[in-house]
Amino acid sequence: MQLDALNEFAFEESDQQPRVYGHNGAVVIELHGEIDLLAYQRMAPLLDPITGGTATTVVIDLTRTTFFDCSGVALLVRAHRRTAERGAHLFVVCTHRLTLRILRLTGLTPMLAPVPSLERALEKALEDK
Repeated sequence: MQLDALNEFAFEESDQQPRVYGHNGAVVIELHGEIDLLAYQRMAPLLDPITGGTATTVVIDLTRTTFFDCSGVALLVRAHRRTAERGAHLFVVCTHRLTLRILRLTGLTPMLAPVPSLERALEKALEDK
């Protein structure tokens, strides 16, 4: 099979970098597009300084993602581990039913506790303090 023929089955590469900003005392990381192996390789080095930094609350917002596979799960687990190691809190915003299903099937829903909005993540952050 020709490489061009395989491209028909490939997902489009998203060149959009995560948007990172401060909001009500939290660092918010908005992920966009497809979260697959390629995205993991590009994003892990970008997220590591944030998840290993000084922020006591980190929110990963998945509402603008269009595809999420096991590499995305690994990215979230990595972020959770790095924040937990230093006593910080990680919150995941997700409403996409297939992504939520992946988290449930992997048994990570209790650990990552996805919430439906940034506002709810910030409320939970205040409750945890």
